[in-house]
Amino acid sequence: MKNIKGLLFDIGGVLYVGEKVIPGAENAISVLQKKYPMRFLTNTTRKTPLAMVEKLNRLGFSVKTEELFTALDATKAYISSQKGSVYTVLTDEADAWFNDLKSEKPDFVVIGDAHLNFSYTKLNGAFKHLQKGAALIAAAKNRYFKEVDGTLSMDAGGFIAALEFAAGVEAKLIGKPSRDFFHLAVASMGLKPEEVLMIGDDIVSDIQGAQDAGLKAALVRTGKFQTSDLETGITPDIVIGDITALYSYLLV
Repeated sequence: MKNIKGLLFDIGGVLYVGEKVIPGAENAISVLQKKYPMRFLTNTTRKTPLAMVEKLNRLGFSVKTEELFTALDATKAYISSQKGSVYTVLTDEADAWFNDLKSEKPDFVVIGDAHLNFSYTKLNGAFKHLQKGAALIAAAKNRYFKEVDGTLSMDAGGFIAALEFAAGVEAKLIGKPSRDFFHLAVASMGLKPEEVLMIGDDIVSDIQGAQDAGLKAALVRTGKFQTSDLETGITPDIVIGDITALYSYLLV
């Protein structure tokens, strides 16, 4: 890891799980921030980017707004760049983030982790707009996430797959593992992909996604990590217990 000049961190499962910080994570970030520029990437779509920054700082991390890259913010930026309008399947909080882009005849259907808002009514509404020509945007397409109690719960991926199947369309993915998402974060640090290490707990979105984008990738055994992840055929550059173990790879 001698050529690493910048770091990308997944958030949920790497820095904390729910409201519980991974032991030593705050200090690890503080120490590494003195040597490396870093960005914090998340596919979390239940909360707005502003709420995510506030949570990170409340939990003891020092994160600036410009250091955070969320799938939700990237999705809104993409829709705005297309001068498009939307119909959303999101939580109430995330839905409000798109208030200025809503339309009864949307150009795009945006779907993320809608939590309790995943209902037949909402999904069928999305289906009808897709039938009329709206394009499907997946802010994130994770299969599952880890709850505070240690169990796994469904994420948005299954619901997105249902809409793709029903409407006969393919969603455009904005968040991880999109190469564009990783490259945007890397470019913001003025670095090249091969100079950056991604640290995450999702073997597909974090590890394979980063490697496909030309980055190095470290898999942590916290968060949603399962031993079976190491049997998928995806090979992380390094596997560590948690982010405090980065010291031995980077600060030498």
